[in-house]
Amino acid sequence: MIGDPSAGTIVPGMDLFRQSEDAAVAAHAPLAVRMRPRTVDEVVGQGHFLGEGKMLRRMLEADRLSSLVFHGPPGCGKTTLAQVVARHCSAEFFALNGASAGVKDVREIIERARAALASAGRRTVLFIDELHRFNRAQQDVLLDDVENGTVILIGATTENPFFTINSPLLSRSTLFRFEPLSEDDVVLLLRRAIADGDRGLGRYRIQASDDALAHLATVSDGDARRALTALEVGVLSQLRHASLDVEDPRQVDIVFDLAVAQESIQTKAVQYDRTGDLHYDAASALIKSMRGSDPDAAVYWLARMLEAGEDPRFIARRIAILASEDIGNADPRAISVAAATFDIVERVGMPECRITLAQAVIYMACAPKSNASYKAVDAALDDVRSNRTIPVPKHLRNAPHPGMAEQYGHGQGYQYSHDFAGGVSPDQDYLGVERTYYTPTDRGYEKHIQAYLAYVRKLRGEQ
Repeated sequence: MIGDPSAGTIVPGMDLFRQSEDAAVAAHAPLAVRMRPRTVDEVVGQGHFLGEGKMLRRMLEADRLSSLVFHGPPGCGKTTLAQVVARHCSAEFFALNGASAGVKDVREIIERARAALASAGRRTVLFIDELHRFNRAQQDVLLDDVENGTVILIGATTENPFFTINSPLLSRSTLFRFEPLSEDDVVLLLRRAIADGDRGLGRYRIQASDDALAHLATVSDGDARRALTALEVGVLSQLRHASLDVEDPRQVDIVFDLAVAQESIQTKAVQYDRTGDLHYDAASALIKSMRGSDPDAAVYWLARMLEAGEDPRFIARRIAILASEDIGNADPRAISVAAATFDIVERVGMPECRITLAQAVIYMACAPKSNASYKAVDAALDDVRSNRTIPVPKHLRNAPHPGMAEQYGHGQGYQYSHDFAGGVSPDQDYLGVERTYYTPTDRGYEKHIQAYLAYVRKLRGEQ
């Protein structure tokens, strides 16, 4: 258990749990640290794997813990749950931080783990926070001992483990994805902190309004640590002021209303990372909203990306791709709008270019959709890669020298389209084989393209 000297000696660099439990709940520790759950039942959220009958709870209840990887956004309880898990394990417990630890630290723990297993049959739990910061070589050091059970690994990461953690290590671990806490979850934690007289703020006379706590829950964006910190700031700042006039500030009525809550937390925390999952998830949502013709959803995802500091040029590139991939000739103007948007974004920049981006995003969302051009080029590329190369028909070949026409027949028999009615040569072959790659839809301008191609086929006698 954490804080039990018999549960393992913390070696240099293993600073996450080197203090005892008593030190962890000391008065100087932040409220978010003091209020960390100690049991599974105290954990809020993550019911999809920690609820009754769910996998991780079953593993803990059966004392059949395997190596685990926790991944998800900050403040959703990964480190907290690692502490809780440690309390359920009859094993040595050590912790490392991937940002500061090295191979030497890992090897030292593994040696201790082997000794503990050989001498007393006791297994070792190793918690590595920010596991993604371990490079490939560092992760590889763990493989053999994780596989044979010498070490039970608990890794925590905010990054996508499929991209940042070695496949062999992933295959030896069970993955659990953490979701941001709901607003109700955060409010529950805040009320728990206000009521708890041991670890929380229960020794003070706090009157917290519902709208104040709801505001903290909303603005914290599922980050319990941020919400609890804001609550603590709002309460302690009033206590310090009261202590100037009152012998015992604990007897002072502290009003934590909406105004105090707003002052305590201030700017909303937008969960986002410009190189990780949240970046790509938001971009995916923006693209799919435009593709799905939902301008309201599209402009929301745009706003979220901009507010989080996304490069507007990245957004402009996504718009340009969508203009061809999902709109195409259903609205040929879309690609011009996209090109103009990119140019304006480059020339103007933020914050003004947000308006241009919004106009473009809404235009794309409201434009008729067709992926016929996208499908056509991919079908043609597949044909080029998979089938025999089609030679260019002689009448279509270039003949820059008269001898090439005379000796090789290049260009002979070519029919100049403008010499024929409707601008269409009636019996000209442009490919040499029967192929259909482009099939226009009946949406937007492609309806007119569809009609024109029918007209061309009629002139050629194909109908």
